[in-house]
Amino acid sequence: MTLLHEILDYNKMFVENKEYEKYERNKLPKKRMVILTCMDTRLLELLPKAMNLSNGDVKTVKNAGAIVSHPFGSIMRSILLAVYELQADEVLVIGHYDCGVSGLKAEKVIESMKARGISQDTLDTLSYSGINFEKWLHGFDNVKESVEHSVNVVKNHPLMPRDIPVHGLVIDPSTGRLDLVVEGYIA
Repeated sequence: MTLLHEILDYNKMFVENKEYEKYERNKLPKKRMVILTCMDTRLLELLPKAMNLSNGDVKTVKNAGAIVSHPFGSIMRSILLAVYELQADEVLVIGHYDCGVSGLKAEKVIESMKARGISQDTLDTLSYSGINFEKWLHGFDNVKESVEHSVNVVKNHPLMPRDIPVHGLVIDPSTGRLDLVVEGYIA
């Protein structure tokens, strides 16, 4: 049985047994905040538990490294929609120690692409078209500096209301300890 069919079989039972009822919530975040965090698998349950969050408490946006890499990309759009349409009154950017994006270099990713069948011709065409792989696939060297950078992009975005606090934290994926990097209540 494939992983997809295993999921679909489980889902059928989940729906038939009405397991979803214990998760029913309003679409608006009860604690009125939006969190940008990393997609790391260790944070799936640890982060909400470490912050005393339950289903329906916050809006969560995830990507590799909890990075706002473009002020008008999908991450920033999601944060702005959470603020303007879903009543989020605070933003938290939460990176984590031992992140796979830390120290990430484009060369390594490109070699993996080639090993999976992406041709040099395709890479050359994209480079010629303006894709800067060194910049696009580069990670960060320091998680706290990366969180500060993302906080600054969000806080200083021309469409972000000035009264929205934007906080930056780093979580330890082993213990759940949160380290404050930027407190958004301080102007």
